[in-house]
Amino acid sequence: MYRSHTCGELRESHIDQEVTLAGWAGKVRDKGFVVWIDLRDRYGITQLVFDQDRTPEGLLERARETGREFVLQVKGSVIERASKNPKLPTGGIEVLVTEMTVLNPAETPPFTIEDQTDGGDELRMKYRYLDIRRNPVKNKLIFRHQVTMEVRKYLSGQGFIEVETPYLIKSTPEGARDFVVPSRMNAGEFYALPQSPQTFKQLLMVGGMDRYFQIVKCFRDEDLRADRQPEFTQIDCEMAFVEQEDILNAFEGLTRHILKTINGVEVGEFPRMTYDEAMRRYGSDKPDIRFGMEFGELNEVARHRDFNVFNQAELVVGIAVPGAADYTRKEIDALVDWVKRPQIGAGGMVYVKCNEDGSYKSSVDKFYEPEDLARWAEATGARPGDLICVLSGEAATTRTQLSALRMEMATRLGLRRPGEFAPLWVVDFPLLEFDEESGRYHAMHHPFTAPKPGQLKLLDTDPAAVRANAYDLVLNGNEIGGGSIRIHDKKMQAVMFRHLGFSEEEARQQFGFLMDAFQYGAPPHGGIAFGLDRLVAILGGQESIRDFIAFPKNNSGRDVMIDAPAPLDAGQLQELHLGLLKD
Repeated sequence: MYRSHTCGELRESHIDQEVTLAGWAGKVRDKGFVVWIDLRDRYGITQLVFDQDRTPEGLLERARETGREFVLQVKGSVIERASKNPKLPTGGIEVLVTEMTVLNPAETPPFTIEDQTDGGDELRMKYRYLDIRRNPVKNKLIFRHQVTMEVRKYLSGQGFIEVETPYLIKSTPEGARDFVVPSRMNAGEFYALPQSPQTFKQLLMVGGMDRYFQIVKCFRDEDLRADRQPEFTQIDCEMAFVEQEDILNAFEGLTRHILKTINGVEVGEFPRMTYDEAMRRYGSDKPDIRFGMEFGELNEVARHRDFNVFNQAELVVGIAVPGAADYTRKEIDALVDWVKRPQIGAGGMVYVKCNEDGSYKSSVDKFYEPEDLARWAEATGARPGDLICVLSGEAATTRTQLSALRMEMATRLGLRRPGEFAPLWVVDFPLLEFDEESGRYHAMHHPFTAPKPGQLKLLDTDPAAVRANAYDLVLNGNEIGGGSIRIHDKKMQAVMFRHLGFSEEEARQQFGFLMDAFQYGAPPHGGIAFGLDRLVAILGGQESIRDFIAFPKNNSGRDVMIDAPAPLDAGQLQELHLGLLKD
């Protein structure tokens, strides 16, 4: 038996007990006549004590020779600690060691394995197995486990069945780039790793599984950022014989359950907002509604003067930043520079200070009267003490730019509080979006999303006006889940493929298996997929998903720990019928 207790288990009630512990050596403190070692495992830290009066001969010297991260097994008795540490659950006791076995010595680690470390991101990713020993990372992985357990418990209790679907599938042209896998047994042919189990879960509905879920790895060969990895995990779900309302109710229940059990937060009925309303009010299809700063459209009250910047703009729109009227000219200039950065791309920014005495001071005073600025304040909901920030230009671009400014100001003002949760359903997305580069429409979600009832005929006359029977679940300004009611009729699916630019032959080649399945009694069905990595990060009060993943990739999509991706040798390339790639 390597241990009778963990390093986080012992309390004063264990005093005088003989125990066996195992773990890693943390801090080693040598005071000459006494040595203390912090022994650490996943569960906590227990202080070990070796002294010249009570420790067997030779053991004190061995303790002095122990280095950080040595793997130790010790036996001894639990004693009361003379100088208690109230910050540790085990801080009232220590173990007087009578036997110690070095199970494995260790090299000096490349960074300090403590909560506050001296290791940079890249270094800690290279030695991720050491980083996981640190509480901030270890606790995030435990937190992720708790979330996934609650998901499984809740969905299983609601009659969902977890079914695994294949990882080696067929590449499709829609969506992001696929990761492809060459087939050794089928020369010149390739598998693709799934971007989602979409078609398989629809086939499970045809198979009568009725309620399916899976916590599943998915793969997309995309550029990376803080909340995106090339491989990620979805809570993938599908239901048969349902309408949109059934799905929204089911997964609103799941989200409420997770918020209550994991975060101790109870939320009421989730508000709902159409895509068009979200874009008009917030300039984003995933608005953070924990705070205000809703958009105020100013075309009617700002384009009647001799200010050509506004007169020539498709849209003039502003937000009222609470309590920011006392910003200095230097601070406002810095804000103008912020919106003009290439990442935002605005040409500039007009501002209005709403002074406490009811007067206004703006950057366009020579063009506008106080009465005009009062109308701006009314349109944006500005109060005395607020700062109105106004952008203008092409409508869609300007909304995006102002949305970024809104989020930035909320962050600066501390309005994006991690412990506050504001979920929201966004519904009625456009079914299609036009891609200027290819000159054709693409599915905004995927080709299997059904249009809203009664709108199919619009595909021939006004495809941009067709709304999808689709919905996103937004939490604190992040899309955490998205789904739709699916097309379950073969004829309707053929119409959709045609409008997406597929010939009959191409549709048959790519999705013939699904079309065939629809001939054998496909039920009405729909579903949703949650991004588990992002959901866990938000519940944990973080922006980045990286620390909630055991072995993440860096921003170049590389695993610096195992040095992947890596070249293959000539023999492997030849075996996979890829010999020419060596050159």
